[in-house]
Amino acid sequence: MSGCRLQRLGMIMEPDPGNPQEVEGVLNPGVVRGPDGELYLFPRLVAKGNYSRIGIARVRFNQAGDPMGVERLGIALEPEADYERRPDGGGGCEDPRVTFVEPLKRYIMTYAAFSPRGPRIAMAESEDLFHWKRLGLATYAHWHGIELADVDDKDASLFPVGIPNSAGQLELGMLHRPLFPGTRPEETACQPGSRQVDLNHESIWISYCPPVLMSESPDRLGQFTSHHRLATPVSPWERLKIGAGTPPILTKHGWLIVYHGVSEVPGAGGDHPLCYSAGVMVLSKQHPRLIRYRSAQPVLTPMLPQERDGTVANVVFPTGIDRRDDLGTPDRFDVYYGMADNRIGVARLDLPEQLSAEAVADAPEAKV
Repeated sequence: MSGCRLQRLGMIMEPDPGNPQEVEGVLNPGVVRGPDGELYLFPRLVAKGNYSRIGIARVRFNQAGDPMGVERLGIALEPEADYERRPDGGGGCEDPRVTFVEPLKRYIMTYAAFSPRGPRIAMAESEDLFHWKRLGLATYAHWHGIELADVDDKDASLFPVGIPNSAGQLELGMLHRPLFPGTRPEETACQPGSRQVDLNHESIWISYCPPVLMSESPDRLGQFTSHHRLATPVSPWERLKIGAGTPPILTKHGWLIVYHGVSEVPGAGGDHPLCYSAGVMVLSKQHPRLIRYRSAQPVLTPMLPQERDGTVANVVFPTGIDRRDDLGTPDRFDVYYGMADNRIGVARLDLPEQLSAEAVADAPEAKV
């Protein structure tokens, strides 16, 4: 994957000028193939006052098989539960990821629920993608001195099958990025150019849910009892923050995720404007807690006007991925991403025959 880049296919969704539910942007979608084989997109729809709903749309393709637009189908989730609403009438269901979880034989949506407590990971389930049942907030057991419970949390997605935990037992795994105090990019940007990363507090984690909890009741799906620190910032393009992006998808090389990293905009002076870029990570198929490949350089950076100017400037934010088995090209992956927190774009990743030997492994003690 040395020198690999995502090839942009274009913008596929932007705010509908006549729709008040989208007046502040459409962004950061989940994507998944439905029971009918169609590709469905679940965009975050932002109304006035940063009030976010999760929509549902069907992706339309051109004759070449490239995504070219969407057909809006309505709303999948909007703030209704206490953990999604604020006393002032605000609230949010934000940045969904959707995975068909094979042991459960249903779709699970992970999303950020925004209440007075801040963003927390919530879950919902569906059998058909059109009718969703809330499963509540994810909960986390204490783990070796690290308290993951009751801190802000974002960027969650599930593995589609059971994966081995640190003891080798198959459990349902979830990637997520807890936001401990002091770890937001706006805060780490104030630190020197070379800084020591707080390993446990600035990382992507895998948390594990025992299958007995799922079999007893699907409502217990979000109870995570053990954890593993997966990846921490190591490269300059991600020195301020990393976060999980697309749900993990199995490839011939292992579990592929396209994640995001944050750095300062070069030469921007003392105001610390931020740049969100995308990178590739491949995890071991047998032991997903092990990183086989990681981008030394970003595979996608803000370049287009739609990525550089918007609600938040200089943002590409990957959240959805679709393997193009329908085209007979299982090594092609379409990656759906937010553009400047205002629109949605899609880019193509063609998986090479071999992983580069120059992969950047997670170097926990390195300064960035």
